[in-house]
Amino acid sequence: VQLQASGGGWVQAGGSLRLSCVASGRTNGNSGMGWFRQAPGKEREFVAGINWSGSSTVYTDSVKGRFTISRDNAKNAVYLQMNSLKPEDTGVYYCARSIQTVATILRDLYRSWGQGTQVTVSS
Repeated sequence: VQLQASGGGWVQAGGSLRLSCVASGRTNGNSGMGWFRQAPGKEREFVAGINWSGSSTVYTDSVKGRFTISRDNAKNAVYLQMNSLKPEDTGVYYCARSIQTVATILRDLYRSWGQGTQVTVSS
């Protein structure tokens, strides 16, 4: 499975961005998906996850109420709507595909990764 992320860019604090991730190859729509991010000099961290059907989601505390993860299995796509962005949201955002069907925060369960898209939030 190949994952292609897009939608990153530069935005002022308080602004919004919508990230997209499209899967190609041997997709079956039965996998949980997630978004991670990595700021300069920091480890990659979990941001949001969604189960195979889209009925269940999980978020890291710092983005709850501001970010929304969703998916469209007909398009093999997962999205991350990011509102009220803060400078600390800056980083490279990666989409990933889990080996399980549930929404999970466990990085080790994500085995396929996209190339990342840069998000920069200025104060």
